Amino acid sequence: MQRHHFLRTLAGCAAAALLAAAAPAQAQATKLRMAHSGAETETQHLAALEFARQVKARTHGQIEVQVYGSSALGNDNTVIGAVRGGTIDLATSGTPYYTGMVGRMNVLDLPYLFTSTEHAYKVLDGPIGRGLLDELEGHGMKGLAYWEVGFRSLTNSRRAVRVPDDVKGLKIRTTPNPAHIKAFQILGATPTPMPLAEVFTALENKAVDGQENPVNIVRNNKLYEVQKHMSLTRHAYTAMPVVMNKAKFAALKPEQQQALIDAARAAATFQRDLIRKSEAGDIAFLRSQGMQVEENVDPEPFRKLVAEPTQQMFADKYGRQLIDAVLQAR
Repeated sequence: MQRHHFLRTLAGCAAAALLAAAAPAQAQATKLRMAHSGAETETQHLAALEFARQVKARTHGQIEVQVYGSSALGNDNTVIGAVRGGTIDLATSGTPYYTGMVGRMNVLDLPYLFTSTEHAYKVLDGPIGRGLLDELEGHGMKGLAYWEVGFRSLTNSRRAVRVPDDVKGLKIRTTPNPAHIKAFQILGATPTPMPLAEVFTALENKAVDGQENPVNIVRNNKLYEVQKHMSLTRHAYTAMPVVMNKAKFAALKPEQQQALIDAARAAATFQRDLIRKSEAGDIAFLRSQGMQVEENVDPEPFRKLVAEPTQQMFADKYGRQLIDAVLQAR
């Protein structure tokens, strides 16, 4: 009996030791909250889920990313402020929401500066893009990679837009980016910046006539319900920096930091492929919902009006070096 009691005691001690050893490993698991403004059907949300999957795999479960879309934790400005303050760990928003802090990042949003998605990716994934992400560190954020909003096109509820004169008199929701605002002023529109979360209601209530976003965002936010016309003006490209609170990033182990960066880059490739493969189907869907889509809009008349003035506005503040570097990267 004594021997059996001894064995039971020994087994109990061994089990307790195993539990004690497992506890620190479990305690090391870190949960990070990631927020964005896109609908759960949008490519940015799917990219965020892919990012979360990759982070968990690359860190062997030590880090888990919880994704909150559809502005659940606040609009773009609110979320970026929360990442800087550390109450949200990660976020992704279009570059216009960062240019108030890093003005040089505005170069990425200049109308008609990028000639193709390949040109944009070469700039974003190279030294120009990395350098601009690094400037965010002075504002409490670590830039991990660039996802994308994509090439922006114009929708409105009043008329088809085929030439610049068709834009005159329209009240258009834009991003807060100075170059976007300036471009629509030149075209004779009234630009009205507002967060994406407010756009549908503003269009529905006729507070604005139109807005400008890529095809997939128009579809996934159901803007076809309140917009009649879409013109594929592709007047500007918008990237989406993926950022993390700088102090929380710095507190991670080096291999965990690299895992986050690698996962963000892999999710960027995942999202870019999704957008490229889905655009034709998205256009067909918008037409099936009653939208009139102008696919063959000549960009040159628009470019001639807005490209030089918006580039000059940037050059007056920051010089032409970045603009020239982007152009040379084609």
